Amino acid sequence: MKVLLATVLTGLTVAFSPAPRSFTATSRSNGLLILPTKNSESSSFYPFERTGSHPFRLNAAPESNKEVSDGSADVRQLLGVKGASGSTDIWKIRLQLTKPVTWIPLVWGVMCGAAASGNYHWIWNPFDPSDRDVALGLEDAAKGLVAMILAGPFLTGYTQTINDWYDREIDAINEPYRPIPSGAISEGQVIFQIWFLLLGGLGISYGLDVWAGHEFPTVLALSIFGSWISYIYSAPPLKLKQNGWAGNYALGCSYISLPWWCGQAVFGTLDRPVYIILPILYSIAGLGIAIVNDFKSIEGDRELGLNSLPVAFGIDGAKYICAASVTLTQLGVAAYLYSIGEPTYAAIIAGLLLPQIYFQATLLLPDPVANDVKYQASSQPFFVFGILATALCLGHHDFSA
Repeated sequence: MKVLLATVLTGLTVAFSPAPRSFTATSRSNGLLILPTKNSESSSFYPFERTGSHPFRLNAAPESNKEVSDGSADVRQLLGVKGASGSTDIWKIRLQLTKPVTWIPLVWGVMCGAAASGNYHWIWNPFDPSDRDVALGLEDAAKGLVAMILAGPFLTGYTQTINDWYDREIDAINEPYRPIPSGAISEGQVIFQIWFLLLGGLGISYGLDVWAGHEFPTVLALSIFGSWISYIYSAPPLKLKQNGWAGNYALGCSYISLPWWCGQAVFGTLDRPVYIILPILYSIAGLGIAIVNDFKSIEGDRELGLNSLPVAFGIDGAKYICAASVTLTQLGVAAYLYSIGEPTYAAIIAGLLLPQIYFQATLLLPDPVANDVKYQASSQPFFVFGILATALCLGHHDFSA
């Protein structure tokens, strides 16, 4: 039980953290020779072609996968986090590429969107005698489950697989044990997985639109937009992950706004500006959370000429940008909820913000490099429950009054 709890806590910390940035190297080491070469058009899988070379080279010895000894290595392998055991099972490898641990914030976002719609029905609501239609509750539970499968295994799985695909050459130098550069899965199998998850996700999204009775396929449109953001985040020539502002905001939007909107569209409508603005505000806070992951890579980013926010503004400047974006956006949300006559929910958001400010003052601001993981593990639970509280407020508020 202790091993499982430790693994889950590790997973939660990783889940609400963006994927690491990696970049293609100029020179190819022996680790790259295991990748199939493209000698004919038949081996081209547009648009997921080989990225070529970039003038980047890390002056560091290859890292080895240090398998943990606490008994959680097999679980870590399935979750797609470091310290995992090796595997030759192709289905375990496929699952590892999708990094299931990163599905968690997207599933949470769908839940928040469903709550914000005010139209999600329980199977048997203990708090509301009028909300005990079992058939309707079962249907809504099924819709929610399908929306979570769309956001998690399919579209987040697509995002993580395509990110590993475009990072495969530098991973062959720095993390040669990863599935693609190690040869544990072939190039063709990776390409198939990318297309399967993308097209399967788009098909599921359209099915949800039909199920919800949408005249305009809102969920499909959101899925197409999110998939495009995922592509340009990882793929050249835009490769948003190379730019601090664009890359970090793309992460915040993908992890918070898009799944929220998906969940809300399945059960309700996005017919008020507030339904768009509040998730965007939380995505700005998500930008601040993403900055935390850039502090430890500042030297490598500077050497590679990458414009992360710690490189652009220095550690001191970036840590205050991080703290300000997280704090001010949530204060803005609390102020809005108070302004529409929801002082209780405003007080909840403010109350959940207080421990985040405390952890900023005691962990983030004193030493963001040494305390990055501890800060996120301590602070983020309060942040994500604040998102849910905001969504519940919107779902229960009478905007017609």
